[in-house]
Parts: sequence; C-alpha cells; structure tokens
Amino acid sequence: MGKTRSELREKVMIILYQIDIFKERKIKYDVDNVIKDNVEIENEFVKNIVYGVITYQNELDELANSLINNWSIDRIDKSGAAILKMALYELKYTDTPEIVVINEAIELSKKYSDESVRKIINAVLDKYIKN
Repeated sequence: MGKTRSELREKVMIILYQIDIFKERKIKYDVDNVIKDNVEIENEFVKNIVYGVITYQNELDELANSLINNWSIDRIDKSGAAILKMALYELKYTDTPEIVVINEAIELSKKYSDESVRKIINAVLDKYIKN
C-alpha cells in the first residue's frame, strides 16, 4: 500500500531536515541516497519537492524572510524551516490547492514545532496567498 500525500510530505520534511544538518556539519551527502534512506520505494512526488526546495532554496528563504515580521527563517528551528520552505515551494511551483498546502504545513508543524513556530508558518503562508 502506498503512502498518503500527508505521509509523503512528512518524509520530505525529514529529508530536508537531514540535508540541512548535513550542510551545517559539512558532512558529504547524496540527495538521492538521503531520499532512499527515508522512502522505501521511489516516489516522484517526494523527489520533485525535495529537489525543488533545494533548487529554489535561496529564493524560498528570501520569500519567507520578506513575509516574516521582525524575524528570519534561519532563526526558526530546522524542522519548522523545512516545513515552511516545502509549503512555499508547493504554493509557488505546483498546482496543489492552497488550502491543502496550508493544512498539511500546519499539521506537520503541530507535530514537529512549538506553538510560536506554528504561528509563524501560518502567518507567512497566509500572507503569501493573500499577496
């Protein structure tokens, strides 16, 4: 049985989190291997989002920073930052309905981030769709 999109988004968040840790600690890694370590079978949805977030990393960071009041994405915990970048990528570059992206991001942030980060994620995504 295949995983639901919600489960796959959680995998994407974990992969992005791990890659962030590898970069920070200057550990060599291969994106495809990190994906394979987290997803049992090859999945285009996961690959597309992971590679999309990596490809547009700087743009997504700038976009998030422009929407966060008196704060920056690099001050958010790594899991929260991964959730926010993934959601912004989906909103900007995929045809996933906005309500789905926001709900999924909030559900992930409830599981992996504290309330203050969840509020930041919600506010940023809300501002993005209103602009």
